[in-house]
Amino acid sequence: MRGVLFKGNREVEVTEFPDPTPGPGEVVIEIKASGMCGSDLNFYRAAPGEAQKKLGLPSDGEPFIGGHEPCGVVAARGPGVAEHAAPTGQRVMDHHYAGCGVCNSCRQGWSQLCPEGFVVYGVTTHGAHAQYMVAAAQTLVPLDEALSFEAGAAVACGTGTAYAALRRMQVVGGATLAVFGQGPVGLSATLLGQTMGLRTIAVELGTERLLLAADYGAVDTVDAGSVDTVEALRALTKGRGVDYALDCTGSPHARIACIRATRTWGTVCFVGEGNDVTIDVSPDLLRKQLTVIGSWTFSSVGQAECAQFIVDHGLDIDSLFTHRYSLDQAAEAYQLFDTQTTGKGVFVL
Repeated sequence: MRGVLFKGNREVEVTEFPDPTPGPGEVVIEIKASGMCGSDLNFYRAAPGEAQKKLGLPSDGEPFIGGHEPCGVVAARGPGVAEHAAPTGQRVMDHHYAGCGVCNSCRQGWSQLCPEGFVVYGVTTHGAHAQYMVAAAQTLVPLDEALSFEAGAAVACGTGTAYAALRRMQVVGGATLAVFGQGPVGLSATLLGQTMGLRTIAVELGTERLLLAADYGAVDTVDAGSVDTVEALRALTKGRGVDYALDCTGSPHARIACIRATRTWGTVCFVGEGNDVTIDVSPDLLRKQLTVIGSWTFSSVGQAECAQFIVDHGLDIDSLFTHRYSLDQAAEAYQLFDTQTTGKGVFVL
């Protein structure tokens, strides 16, 4: 099979590998779509192993097949995997983490919180930018016939992450939501937020992604490169501040703007990885009775729930993908994605 190796330092390479064989408790997924996620750029840009180190993830520093948004069909089962648990040909997404499988976190679908450690497909071990991928059978999430493989790939990370954050924020229809960053996660949050009845305001640097956000239902847009973001959001809310702010960038500047643009008794959520933020505790937090939370991706249960929400509301998740590629176009794909001016990219096999 062929797979796209992340070699680090902005290099990718399409390489031949032996077709995989599933071990005990594992399956082989024939990949039909593998999404490109903003967090992939951490591993694309950095030296091998450095991005994992910064994010507190294990790495032996060796190149790996990228892609942590897998979607395809079950091609083979390993020993101990019952036919009814993973029928050959079943359409599946993958919850791209695998833990011990028996602790409370794993049993609740939160394998990435496993105290015994976990792997991340496409980050700490080979992922889905390939013709086949080996995964633990317990990580499979069925894909509804109403959804395309590309839509399933979106739900498998970016869109699922946005959905989980909004649920964790306990948003209420009619309220105002500011979404900082209009990459794949932020665009998904804009679409899902307006579907949930929120007045959604998109914040981004530059015009390209703001135009996409408007197409996805943002009632207002703020170009953070040309105006004071906090003042602009307060002006749009008649001085009150937004009810909810969601940071999808990981930028310290965006994070503090989220906090200062949110009203008293409001809620702020961070999903962007890396970096830090400095908060002036009394005015920024205590005296606003502000709730600040973090949300790290989603559970396998939440992934299935997100997919069902999309089906129930007839959302056009496929249009998140502004670029579709073959594996042979990997170098071109990541060079363009690295500009962070486009919508989402996906490898279609």
